[in-house]
Amino acid sequence: MQRDLRVSDAERQIAVRRLERALRDGRLTIVEFDERAQAAYAARTRGELDDLTEDLPRDLW
Repeated sequence: MQRDLRVSDAERQIAVRRLERALRDGRLTIVEFDERAQAAYAARTRGELDDLTEDLPRDLW
């Protein structure tokens, strides 16, 4: 996947849902979730979204 491709609103929502699962699983604090969710909504590229979840296990989604 190309990191410089622009993302859609749907892709931003998917990233936020992944972050919500990480929050429920105890892998993120509420502060971390809030910061990352704000960054997800502001993301322009796939690389920016990928960076928000790269330290989380892939089995969350």
